[in-house]
Amino acid sequence: MFAFIQHAIMFILTTACFAIEVWALVDASRRPARAFTAEGKRTKKFWLILLGASTLVGFLGLEPPLGAGYLGLMALFIAIPAFIYFADVRPALKPYGSGNSPRGNTGTW
Repeated sequence: MFAFIQHAIMFILTTACFAIEVWALVDASRRPARAFTAEGKRTKKFWLILLGASTLVGFLGLEPPLGAGYLGLMALFIAIPAFIYFADVRPALKPYGSGNSPRGNTGTW
């Protein structure tokens, strides 16, 4: 009984962390490269490599039936770069938009 509950909780946590990692990677890839250095953050390439590695390892740590669950609780710590990106880097990059705006760097119409 309790093992099922523990397994369900780990499944939810690892899947949520993986989703956050993917979201951070996609968001960072859409931001303009000049925005990272203009705001005094590390380069876009640095963040893409860090978030890509985090996403890859997070994928390996997914609990069954989505993955093999090789990492256990360590899979939760792998999401730390994504949390740092969302807490520190992304708010600084917001004024630059997503880099896909037809009016330049404003991100608004």
